[in-house]
Amino acid sequence: MKYIDEYRDKDIVQGLAKEIASISKKPIKLMEVCGGHTMSIQKFGIPGLLPETVELISGPGCPVCVTSRGYIDKAIAYSRREDVIITTYGDLIRVPGSTSTLEKERANGANIQVVYSIMDALMIAKKNRRKKVVFLGIGFETTAPSSAAGILQAKIAGLFNFSVFSAHKVMPPAMSALIDEGVKINGYIGPGHVSTITGKGIYEDIPRKYGLGVVISGFEPVDLMQTILMLVRQIENNDPKVEIQYTRAVKPEGNVKAQQMLDEVFEPGDDWWRGLGILKDSGLKIRKEYEVHDAEKAVGDVEVEPLIEPKGCICGLVLKGLKKPKDCALFAKACTPLSPVGSCMVSSEGACQAYYLYNRN
Repeated sequence: MKYIDEYRDKDIVQGLAKEIASISKKPIKLMEVCGGHTMSIQKFGIPGLLPETVELISGPGCPVCVTSRGYIDKAIAYSRREDVIITTYGDLIRVPGSTSTLEKERANGANIQVVYSIMDALMIAKKNRRKKVVFLGIGFETTAPSSAAGILQAKIAGLFNFSVFSAHKVMPPAMSALIDEGVKINGYIGPGHVSTITGKGIYEDIPRKYGLGVVISGFEPVDLMQTILMLVRQIENNDPKVEIQYTRAVKPEGNVKAQQMLDEVFEPGDDWWRGLGILKDSGLKIRKEYEVHDAEKAVGDVEVEPLIEPKGCICGLVLKGLKKPKDCALFAKACTPLSPVGSCMVSSEGACQAYYLYNRN
């Protein structure tokens, strides 16, 4: 299959659905840990194509969703300083902090600029050398290499007024933590974009330690159905392993150059995940050698308001696969994409927004 239409071919999808139904005997729960998969699964109605034995549940695959409200509060505190310019991707600007958002702060006069790449942020730093330009680094192994590249480029260019406020995280500790906490999972739909960087090796502990399979998937209906079929076969044959369905984009070794940049700039550190708490070595912290480009060092201390979590929001339980968005009393009432209460409704990769757009009724 070479073209997009083939990955959305109705006959191929129906054929895969029949094959899944013919071999699936055990009741199983498969979790996707990628926000792009969450959106695709709901958009294309994948759950409705599966037999009753197969249930799909969403996990902590949305970077914005798992990020601490305290991180947003600190970014807001940075934005209130006259000597700071905040640069960020657009999906972060509306995420609620304890009492405000970056969008509201910008409306109140803060210098907050939406960028399409970290290179845009570097250009802003070059043009505003008397300002401290802070890039909000959110995301998993997919986007972390671009932050690493930006820091390396800033060092070469002598842009010492540029820094990254890192909330970058890595996926395997969260996948392990879910199983350790007893969340019922029989297999993982592995993240496609993350795996283009990491390759398949980072998941090998899942089958070895827990006896669960991981199949790295693409994002089209045929991709997802083929991935589910591969996982069902593993489970029915009691043969858990790491496989790549998304072979057109993911190599077993991943992107070695990107991995080298990550290792050069970042080191593992403990980090907080919504729904899971602090997970050991689940974050990417900027190494001491590059601390001049670490916003927490470069900007200095700021007064951050007390943390307030929204009442009634069950985003943490949704991210653990213990609840569905429609189990939340706020869903599609007090909490909508236009007026989000929790981060799971803000992001285009959030489970609550996916359900709101495609599975509300």
